[in-house]
Amino acid sequence: MNTRFGRNDIRFPDGMSCQSADGKRLSPVSGRLGKTAVMASATLLALTACGGQAAASFPAASAFRSASETPTASPTATAPATISCTTEDSSEIHQQTVFICTKADDGKLLWMEQSASKRVKDARAAAASLALKAAAAKAASDAAAKEAEAKAAQEQVAAESARQQAAAAEAARKQAAAAEAARKQAAAAEAARKQAAAAVAAAKVQTPVRPFVPAAPSGCDRNYSGACVPIASDVDCAGGSGNGPAYVRGPVTVVGSDIYGLDRNGDGVGCE
Repeated sequence: MNTRFGRNDIRFPDGMSCQSADGKRLSPVSGRLGKTAVMASATLLALTACGGQAAASFPAASAFRSASETPTASPTATAPATISCTTEDSSEIHQQTVFICTKADDGKLLWMEQSASKRVKDARAAAASLALKAAAAKAASDAAAKEAEAKAAQEQVAAESARQQAAAAEAARKQAAAAEAARKQAAAAEAARKQAAAAVAAAKVQTPVRPFVPAAPSGCDRNYSGACVPIASDVDCAGGSGNGPAYVRGPVTVVGSDIYGLDRNGDGVGCE
């Protein structure tokens, strides 16, 4: 603490006053006792300012002496009030105590003792670490949820694709079965048609269609037409190897029973 004293501006402890050399009375200044050195200096200056008057003439001189002889309690360190706290983590030494410019919880910069500043910073770092861990846990949880959602979506797509493939395979199977049934039905119809045709052909071979011929005139056998086959005990084809007694020159058509055996190949026509 720097204190300036002049002859017309002298600070005294409470209860002290004197006159200056020019005869003017010096006003006492109220206040509390300072440090011992300052008090001693003030006492000496006061004695000098009062024209060398003996120290015993001042009723408070003994009080100064007793105060200088008695140890005073160390005052609690307070933050420097004359220095602005504008830069975080800057430091100042005030009353032999280190102060750190620290950001408080409300965001303001305040002077704090070094230990208090460390506690505030450690608490803030711990909170930031917890916040980072919580954010990392949340990010991991969100990522796991998204991965699970994506996996579920993929499984759903795969299940839908498998369902569609199964449906397509079933449709193809039914279509193939229907085609096979149609083919078998067509084959059966073709077989039936062929069988019917064969039956018709067999019927035609067994019973050939005979052309319409007019009835034989009287004296001719009505089992034949086209030529007059005489009615006799036996009739052979003329020019053949038969021995008669009657002959016919063909061709003749068998319209009834071939009683004379003229149709040797069974095609319905004899003596060809």
